[in-house]
Amino acid sequence: MSETLPVGDRPINLTQVLKLAGWADNGGQAKAMIADGLVLVNGEVETRKRRQMAAGDTVRLDLEDAPPPLRLS
Repeated sequence: MSETLPVGDRPINLTQVLKLAGWADNGGQAKAMIADGLVLVNGEVETRKRRQMAAGDTVRLDLEDAPPPLRLS
């Protein structure tokens, strides 16, 4: 089961998504999670911190106790 994060038409990057989801407390923590290969976008490890996200993308964390995947809408 996944949760939904409404992003509409506005541009949003991956670090912002992690912060809005509550998965990262700040930009530095979000960037570290991405650099460590813990963030998957649409099922693939994403290492670009500034990756532009769009409605329909799915984000999940590669952690043992990870929160449910997040689908952007």
